[in-house]
Amino acid sequence: MRKNGDTVLEGEKIVLVPYKKNHVPRYHEWMQSTELLEQTASERLSLEQEYDMQQTWFQDENKCTFIILDKNKWLQPELTEIDCMAGDVNLFLDVNHDDIAEIEIMIAEPPCRRKGLGREALLAMMNYGVTYLGIKKYEAKIGCGNDASLTLFHKLGFVKISISEIFNEVTLEMQITPGIQQWLHQATSHVSFHKYPFRPKPTTQSDL
Repeated sequence: MRKNGDTVLEGEKIVLVPYKKNHVPRYHEWMQSTELLEQTASERLSLEQEYDMQQTWFQDENKCTFIILDKNKWLQPELTEIDCMAGDVNLFLDVNHDDIAEIEIMIAEPPCRRKGLGREALLAMMNYGVTYLGIKKYEAKIGCGNDASLTLFHKLGFVKISISEIFNEVTLEMQITPGIQQWLHQATSHVSFHKYPFRPKPTTQSDL
């Protein structure tokens, strides 16, 4: 999606940056994992196909993608943006109802899991979708065996709608009521916007 092509969201634990060409090789490495392919219901692609996919997604106004960076790593000057990649978070807008979006998140780097990155990235993306894309309902399709993701989405208030035995996945949804919208704004009030490229500055004693 071109709309988020130069947008950066900075939280306490994560920095969300638009999915760019330079991210593709690391993303391709992730998607060689059978576990991640199963959890994301994806097919293994060649590196060239991944580059093509990145360009296709960037040009598709119904797809909004951010790469999740581990902010603690990104604060270390010796590390590059690629070194700090932790996963991605995506919105797929319904082609017939542009106020409905499927949302998915992947924390690909095992050391970055169970540290709150996924939760913060998901909330930041949900608020972004509501505020800037006009999303009124979110849907999520999660593999029945992906207990971590199912737990996370349930804790955020998503409700189970159906189970597909064919695809072995659970469909969850969340209606964005005024109350939910206010809660999202409050839960992400610390998130700041920047223009890509961006690198956060470490907090110094003079900043306190």
